[in-house]
Amino acid sequence: MRKGITFSSKGLHCSGWLYVPDDLKSGQKAPAIVMANGLTGVKEFFTQTPERFVGAGFVTLVFDYRFFGDSEGEPRSQVFPLEMAEDCRNAITWVSQLPEVDPERIGIWGTSYGGALVIWVGSFDRRVKAVVAQVPAIMNPSLRRAMNPERWDHLGELLLRDRIERYKTGVVNYMKLVAREGEPCYLPGKEAYDGYMALAENASNWRNQITLESLEKMREFDAASSIELISPTALLLVVAEKESLGTPIDANRATYEKARPPKDMIVLPVGHFEMYREPWVSKAVGAAIDWFKQHL
Repeated sequence: MRKGITFSSKGLHCSGWLYVPDDLKSGQKAPAIVMANGLTGVKEFFTQTPERFVGAGFVTLVFDYRFFGDSEGEPRSQVFPLEMAEDCRNAITWVSQLPEVDPERIGIWGTSYGGALVIWVGSFDRRVKAVVAQVPAIMNPSLRRAMNPERWDHLGELLLRDRIERYKTGVVNYMKLVAREGEPCYLPGKEAYDGYMALAENASNWRNQITLESLEKMREFDAASSIELISPTALLLVVAEKESLGTPIDANRATYEKARPPKDMIVLPVGHFEMYREPWVSKAVGAAIDWFKQHL
């Protein structure tokens, strides 16, 4: 059902897993789903989700972005949103050329930061016919600063110092992504730490770090400013009512209102990381499967 693959993206190899339905007949072409992981995530984070997609009849590709997991690229742990979107689009190109895939029936699924990326890709890549964005991190820079101006400005000063040092010496500075209480990191708090530690239990190649240059690129990225361009691609948002890590529910609703049909939004009464635990993972993936079946 699953085999290891690689595809090229900007001259580097991305490592992935390809899932093909067991009952696919010779010469038959199936719809395909490309999966986009969250912030610093690797393909080992969500093994159950691609298994459910392929069980529903979809050829499914999950992969590591460049600079992460088993994929090539230095420095490691570099989160450049537009480069990650490029990896996603190259994954679409690669999977579309497989003999068992119908290139006119391509869907993309992303969670957390990957949810933001698939919204951006779906807004500009007409090959995509259906998008599912789960707990997407889709706040624009103005909204991010408004939530905590002091932290935004303090981080901005740190990033400027890093930019100058990087220019002078070429050094690559890192920050922990999550940490125990009292330790500096990008995503502070017990919820984030416990959530990532749970996801990393079966992902020995995941690194708890992110480059400071990444934080500069991330704060400038606006995934949903052109969301109205997604139509006629079908958009499903699966969001957490008690979101405290990513995009607040009100911001999700405002983004949803900007999008044009076909669209739908499902709100589950959970927090960010509860979306990855039962029974909610089954509800979220089930909704995604229904959406893909309807629109692919």
